[in-house]
Amino acid sequence: MCGIWALFGSDDCLSVQCLSAMKIAHRGPDAFRFENVNGYTNCCFGFHRLAVVDQLFGMQPIRVKKYPYLWLCYNGEIYNHKKMQQHFEFEYQTKVDGEIILHLYDKGGIEQTVCMLDGVFAFILLDTANKKVFLGRDTYGVRPLFKAMTEDGFLAVCSEAKGLVNLKHSTTPFLKVEPFLPGHYEVLDLKPNGKVASVEMVKYHHCRDEPLHALYDNVEKLFPGFEIETVKNNLRILFDNAIKKRLMTDRRIGCLLSGGLDSSLVAATLLKQLKEAHVQYPLQTFAIGMEDSTDLLAARKVANHIGSEHHEVLFNSEEGIQVLDEVIFSLETYDITTIRASVGMYLVSKYIRKNTDSVVIFSGEGSDELTQGYIYFHKAPSPEKAEEESERLLKELYLFDVLRADRTTAAHGLELRVPFLDHRFSSYYLSLPPDMRIPKNGIEKHLLREAFEDSNLIPKDILWRPKEAFSDGITSVKNSWFRILQEYIEHQV
Repeated sequence: MCGIWALFGSDDCLSVQCLSAMKIAHRGPDAFRFENVNGYTNCCFGFHRLAVVDQLFGMQPIRVKKYPYLWLCYNGEIYNHKKMQQHFEFEYQTKVDGEIILHLYDKGGIEQTVCMLDGVFAFILLDTANKKVFLGRDTYGVRPLFKAMTEDGFLAVCSEAKGLVNLKHSTTPFLKVEPFLPGHYEVLDLKPNGKVASVEMVKYHHCRDEPLHALYDNVEKLFPGFEIETVKNNLRILFDNAIKKRLMTDRRIGCLLSGGLDSSLVAATLLKQLKEAHVQYPLQTFAIGMEDSTDLLAARKVANHIGSEHHEVLFNSEEGIQVLDEVIFSLETYDITTIRASVGMYLVSKYIRKNTDSVVIFSGEGSDELTQGYIYFHKAPSPEKAEEESERLLKELYLFDVLRADRTTAAHGLELRVPFLDHRFSSYYLSLPPDMRIPKNGIEKHLLREAFEDSNLIPKDILWRPKEAFSDGITSVKNSWFRILQEYIEHQV
């Protein structure tokens, strides 16, 4: 979880413009660097680092001796970097997972590079030899990326919009800042004066397609066909693998636990994997809620079942309202549901940062969209319509749930990992016949629950616990967070 920032073709004084990069310092509390690009006095990179892999050589922009003309600034984790290194016999100079981007690009160009990356990422790659700039973002937009570009070719890129909105440019009073689309990469020509021109914007992966990197991964062979036992077995294999590959870090791992199906499955599988990897520390799980909230009780039950070191964070309506402005500043959205659900996540992240040394945090985001977990899926007119809706939700995740999860944790220098949005797991789930994925017997996410029915990973009543929205589960029975917020906002207005 780092903060990346770059300017190409700035007319203004770079040292003044660089102040904007400090707006995202929370994303990388361990170190920061500004670096001008040789030969281009008006181009520069800014980087805020959260050191999760390779403490010694992990600073960015990454440059290696072999490719002196390549500059890379990226935020994310590439889980298959070692696999790729071994397969193509690349010579690494660092232990940084992002170094793979430089080698893959040199070997096969930008399209092959993005298709080979198994992980979450947002990157800016500069090739001064071929005078090109490339921007790229992962399939679901788990890692954020914003850009602003003027007609005369000034380009500004940043992890969060707040690092761009105050930039000055001679031809426009204010810059139009937009999110870079997930699952896309863009190719831009770099001109001698440091400005750029967009050549093409390419959608490189559809969530339903098996990713190209699946050819090289080490998942045990999946069984063909759609027999229910076969499918359940394949889902368990892929989910297990999704968590296993995400253990890649030199920092302590923790897990958010709401007591719902998704976070409980993640926490239980994660704990099992950490034991198998002989990790020495106990897994810390974190639940948040108001007094007597249903989530706290359910999470406690799961934590007892799996044997994690469990932390409960209580908050009251005053504390929730107090952080509202901070939450909106972090999120950069006024979407009502997102804000309501973000307050709890923001407060629990604040607690983790202050009271523990867990830095890499697992969470159950993305499951509801992927596995048709929302209650209104019961009303789908047909399995095909439900499938369509599920894909629409996944496509828009970067504007809502994934945005919430990234910004509330990044605000406190934590790195979030979301195994349900693993490429292999999600593409397999979406390839199943539509009628297998719909709610059954009045229960949403029936297939997912069924897959883990006999695993004893989590208590049976949690496995079959009905859906509650995050912001509903954390609230008190006496007075809901929804009502508290509504009353406060009406009073303000």
